Formats: sequence, structure tokens, C-alpha cells
Amino acid sequence: MLRAAMLSYIDGNFVGEEHATVSVRSRALNYGIGCFGGIRAYLADDGRQLFVFRLADHVRRLDDSARILCLRMSVSRSELADIVVELLRRNDIHHDAYVRPMVIATAPKLAPLLREEDSSLVVWCMPLQRYIDKDALDVCVSSWRRTPDNSLPARTKPTGGYLNSALARREAHDNGFDEAILLTTAGMVSEGSAEHVFLVRDGVLISPPSTEDNLDGITRRSIITMATEDLGLSFVERPIGRTELYVADEMFLCGTGAQVTPVRSVDRRPVGDGGQNGIGPITKQIQKRFDDVVHGRVEERREWLTPVWG
Repeated sequence: MLRAAMLSYIDGNFVGEEHATVSVRSRALNYGIGCFGGIRAYLADDGRQLFVFRLADHVRRLDDSARILCLRMSVSRSELADIVVELLRRNDIHHDAYVRPMVIATAPKLAPLLREEDSSLVVWCMPLQRYIDKDALDVCVSSWRRTPDNSLPARTKPTGGYLNSALARREAHDNGFDEAILLTTAGMVSEGSAEHVFLVRDGVLISPPSTEDNLDGITRRSIITMATEDLGLSFVERPIGRTELYVADEMFLCGTGAQVTPVRSVDRRPVGDGGQNGIGPITKQIQKRFDDVVHGRVEERREWLTPVWG
């Protein structure tokens, strides 16, 4: 059962969430200066063990993000991994959960400056079964463009950068869609508001590279490995034009939150033949393999999982 009061970690201390606070003057709040990670933990089939998915990769990406933004991680990568596991233990988590480590600028000073000494490390967690509550999505191509890497680097998961995602998602919802697909300034497919894009055309899995102003996704890389090595599927990484979305045989979004979520239509055009709620056979294969891997049912992928208990 979920505890009445969850614990969080902030700068060396595990405290109740009501005490894990920053100043209203902090640069993180006033200028969006910071970066974060999104980590999933999955309950095993035994109903007790909890597996953290690709913990070392998530910790490394956060460390890299902080370095790019001139923020300082106050602990080593291995220490941060231990903090994540300890936080789950202290909260006695025995259900699917989400963990968010953040490196933010907490100095209460004016001016949007990036200074290593202003950095604060925060980690919090929450129960999470489904981030997206639909089996298949109706998406649109947003009029908002993805912020270019030379303006605001998406690979760092910057806190302030998610205003771009929020604008796109709000536009999608206002027009009756579930999610938005953002294009680069050059007009090529980048990603969803918080998910990577995969297409299937003529039996080949296709996804745009991270150089298309999107995050270097850990879930995305995991799916490519599972699809090619475990399922024997063909995969091509290349730029994708907007109109290719309209003629895809299958399409799905993926990410730490979204996991593997099929797309049913794009700009009110059905994906594929529109049958079976838009979920194609290759998407189903990948969806099942991902679910089996994260719950510890695939022995050869156990190295991706960090057990919390025992």
C-alpha cells in the first residue's frame, strides 16, 4: 500500500515531501534552470520484488545533462543509483513507480546564470501504473516546432524546455487530439511532446535519430535492441517526413512514461488499415516484449534491471 506521506531526497537528506522545498526566488523556478531524469520501477510477477529499469543508463544521462548545462552533480553516478534504490526502499514501494532525479539551480539570485555552485540534487518518487490512459492515440502534427538543439538542447532534458512540449500538447488537446508530434525547424519529424516516434513501413521499423532535436532516449534504444536482437526485426534510423506519418502501416510512441503506446490516427488519417484499434502486429510484438523485459521475465535482459529488494 502507498504510504500516507512519501519521502523525498534533497541534498543529502531523506525528508517528507513537505520539507523537500526550494525558495520562490530560486533560479530553477524563475528561469527553468535545471535538468531531470525519468526512471521507472516495475513490480515483478511475485508481487514483492521491484525492478528499476536501466538505472545506470538513466544516472549517466543525468550526469551528462548536468555537465552540458554547467550544473554540478553533488554525488557520483554510483551514489545517485544507490539513492534511487534507497528512496524506493524507504517508501516501502511494492508497486509500479516513477522516480525523478533532478539537478536544479536553487540560488535565490536574479539573472539566468549557470553556476556549478548553485546546484541542488533532488529525487522524488510516486506510484505510476499508466502514464497514458488509452490503448491507442489520435495524434496531430503540431504548429509548434521542436526547439533546436543549438537553442535549447533536448538531450539534456532541461526543465525549462518542457514549455515547448506543454504548448504543443495543449494545442493538441484543444483540437480534440490525445498527443502532438513536433517537427524540427527544417520540417522533419522530431518526437512527441514527451515520447519518441516509431513507424512501420513494409515490415521495417523506422525512427528518426536523436540528432533531429530529440532526446537520446533510453527506452528508444532499448526497443531498438529488443526489436533487432530479440525479435529479428529490420530497423532503419533515418529522418522522417511529415507525410510519411500519413502512409505508415503502423506507428507507436515510446518513452519512460508512455512505454509502448500505439497510434491510431495522425491528423485524422487512420494509421494502416485502421483495424484492431490501430494496433499492428509488429507494435504488438514489441509491446509484449517490452512488458516481459521490464517485469523480469526475460533472463537474457536481466542485466537491464536493478532489484530493489534482496
